[in-house]
Amino acid sequence: MDDIIQQAVSILRHDGLIVYPTETVYGLGGDAFSDIAIERVYEAKNRLRGKPISIAVSDIEMLACVAYLDPAAEAFINRFLPGPVTVILKAKSCVPAELTGGTGMIGIRWPDHKIALSIIRELDAPITATSANLSGDISPRTRNEVNVRHELFVDGGELPGTPSTVVDLQKKEIIRPGSQLDEVVRFLIDMD
Repeated sequence: MDDIIQQAVSILRHDGLIVYPTETVYGLGGDAFSDIAIERVYEAKNRLRGKPISIAVSDIEMLACVAYLDPAAEAFINRFLPGPVTVILKAKSCVPAELTGGTGMIGIRWPDHKIALSIIRELDAPITATSANLSGDISPRTRNEVNVRHELFVDGGELPGTPSTVVDLQKKEIIRPGSQLDEVVRFLIDMD
């Protein structure tokens, strides 16, 4: 497994794209700080420019480097991450504006998946965390469902297939329902 992690990191360091497993679906990963890689992700997915793309981190320190955290956000993160939830937070200036879609906000995944975390840790930088499919198609659970261009497929077997729940922590609202929805909703209600 170490070989495939090293191979993935090498591709990411050279603006390449990988498909990697998470605890939800297969993600399309590019170096989140590379303009070339970000452009390639948009092209591969046939995604409209201006539509934000989430990023994945490997720990709370990396998360704090890319987004502003307040005590309420930290409480939410401590409860749900790592896990199948995407949090939307105010992006720090190091985050490329293209990823925020010009909103100044960034969606962040901290996946609860050993392979994804190993790749991000080894790269020592966030990677894009968008599903490995053409925009509008079903989120891929298996290799056969992946329909985007990429240099390397990192096999994690068949995945659960329920996308992450996306939560705007500033507005305390659900943007996209998905995994752990009921627990997330209860937590948001209790935050008020």
